[in-house]
Amino acid sequence: MRGFWSVILVLLSSFSFGQELKVGIMRAYSMSNVKVSYNEGNYKIFGDSTELTTIWKDQSVYFKRSGEGIKVEKAGKNLGVYDTVYVQETAPNNSFKIQSISPSSKKIKKYKNNLMIVPESTSRIKVINEVEMPNYLAGVIESEGGGGKHKEYYKVQAILSRTYVLDHLKKHRRDGFSVCDRVHCQAYHSMLRFTPTIEEAVQETSGTIMLDQHLKLADGFFFANCGGQTSESDFVWNVAVPYCRSIADTFCVKSRQANWTKKISKSNWKKYLVEQFGYPLKDSLFGESIYEFNQQNRKAFYVSPQLGIPLRDLRVKFKLKSTWFSSHLEGNYVVLKGKGFGHGVGLCQEGAMKMAKLGYSYEQILNFYFTEIEFFDYYHWLFLKQEEVVGL
Repeated sequence: MRGFWSVILVLLSSFSFGQELKVGIMRAYSMSNVKVSYNEGNYKIFGDSTELTTIWKDQSVYFKRSGEGIKVEKAGKNLGVYDTVYVQETAPNNSFKIQSISPSSKKIKKYKNNLMIVPESTSRIKVINEVEMPNYLAGVIESEGGGGKHKEYYKVQAILSRTYVLDHLKKHRRDGFSVCDRVHCQAYHSMLRFTPTIEEAVQETSGTIMLDQHLKLADGFFFANCGGQTSESDFVWNVAVPYCRSIADTFCVKSRQANWTKKISKSNWKKYLVEQFGYPLKDSLFGESIYEFNQQNRKAFYVSPQLGIPLRDLRVKFKLKSTWFSSHLEGNYVVLKGKGFGHGVGLCQEGAMKMAKLGYSYEQILNFYFTEIEFFDYYHWLFLKQEEVVGL
């Protein structure tokens, strides 16, 4: 029986890490025409199952929505209209350039591996990057964290990003791909371009995932800066995540996004609190406190929980950098003195970057921000799951 599940393990591992991940790219555009060009290595173009042409050096191919299909054009020649078009690399780890022609954009993006193009809606096209997991992760980490960081920090991001995508392989199933390139999945603006250290970090943590105390894939929430204290998860989402607890964090307090100030007109502040939450202006206890609020440690509600004014709602309404702020009145303005940037739950990126510079390992960094987590090899985790299924 164990021999049987060992075979299953190999197959599942191959599926998750060897097979290409489908990522919907350029989702910010409503495109009807794109140009795909040579970047590194040649590509063959297939219309449905028919080989049409090859993209060689200095060549481009256009893909336009035409009726119910995709029209393929090269050097002014119409190569036909097809239900699905494939741009397939002729050798591993080739890369291509892609640019939106309609709507017109000067941005040229680069991606590794393969591309699939299909109709979307009544007049648009959908482009899907079929990319190997390591190449996807490298692109995500550079898009999310940029260059110039310590390798140990990139290892942290590699584990968080890998765990996330493996836990959300069906997020965009109805759209025909697993995840997209926007921030509600993971930012994926292009392939890795400028930071070789990221590729090393991905390779050196290959297969490593983060699990919660029940050995389920953990949500590796992160944000820019906590200002000195992370937030309880239920302050933000009404749901307690056991491994995301509030902690004191001194590593980020001298970072550029640790403090902020914003002024909001007294009338707008008052109007929102009264109309949206029925703030009791005539109440002897709370009436005078509508503009005055002191938040030494992170809280969930403005002034008092009795009033039911979530700080997260104020953050959204007034586009605040965080929910951790104190307020006071100055003339006709409510002045907010705040700390941190982001929702505050989980890992503080600027704090983690500082820890990496100080010599902390990726395990130490993740264990600092998350409670009772485990690091596991994905292959071994799959095997454990199979054992649970068969009751071994």
